[in-house]
Amino acid sequence: MTIDTVRLSFPENCNIIVGQSHFIKTVEDIAEIMVSSVAGVKFGLAFNEASGPCLVRTEGTDQALIKAAVEMALAVAAGHTFYLVIGPGAYPINVLDRIKASSETCRIFCATANPVEVVRSVTEQGAGILGVVDGSSPKGVESDADKVSRRAMLRRFGYKF
Repeated sequence: MTIDTVRLSFPENCNIIVGQSHFIKTVEDIAEIMVSSVAGVKFGLAFNEASGPCLVRTEGTDQALIKAAVEMALAVAAGHTFYLVIGPGAYPINVLDRIKASSETCRIFCATANPVEVVRSVTEQGAGILGVVDGSSPKGVESDADKVSRRAMLRRFGYKF
């Protein structure tokens, strides 16, 4: 067995959700969650099938985002994992609870717009995700001015009154 990392590449101003699920039905269910949660959402989804033909299954509303999701799925090459790229104007907070509640979803590794590295194990059988490195390590503790800035950002995004 080897352990390595794979840096995920996705378009600027997008968010991603990386997760693990157990069934090919995941692709259609997550696509339905996306279109019923955020009107006009742009997204691309890729799911690595882990048995049978072992294909990368796809859905989405934007070809460039589907392509980005496929590239991540192929780069990581871990069975039963999915890669959801969410276009500008929508955020994981809009869909994450519904995706986690989906009967196929086993776990979510990350939901982020930060740079991501997937930590994976590779064996003779295939690859699996051990975890992710999401963004950077802390550089300090927020000051009073940082708190004001954080609170203003949440209001600018419309998540607080």
